[in-house]
Amino acid sequence: MTVDIDKLLELLKVLKEENVAEFEHESEGTRVRIVRGSARALTSDAFISSASPVGAALAVAATETPSDVVDVTSPFVGTFYRAPAPDAPPFVEVGSVVRPGQSLCIIEAMKLMNEIEAEVSGTIVEIFAQNGKPVEFGQTLFRVKKA
Repeated sequence: MTVDIDKLLELLKVLKEENVAEFEHESEGTRVRIVRGSARALTSDAFISSASPVGAALAVAATETPSDVVDVTSPFVGTFYRAPAPDAPPFVEVGSVVRPGQSLCIIEAMKLMNEIEAEVSGTIVEIFAQNGKPVEFGQTLFRVKKA
């Protein structure tokens, strides 16, 4: 993948002006993630620190999503819950084997509880969202390694 530095710098400028803390985009198996603010642990995702636009542009690292994994993304903005109730165990953990139609989490949106289900059979390899925290439309919630 070739990164257009001018477009990236313009994107960083808009994200800073709009005070967007986190942005993620995936296209044709290439994923770019921009995180502004405090330092965070690096994952296999692309990571950009917003200390300076030039430094951020140089820190771009694009990763390709392997064909044997599927990212489960949020279908809307809401609050992410890992369990059906505060005192209940989580629907899934890293290492859990899932099948299509199995509940993975709940996203509360406009006072409605929406169960998010697995679309493929496989194993949960990463959980990106934090329990009780807001999620954005298209934000990656889980990574599933296909069976």
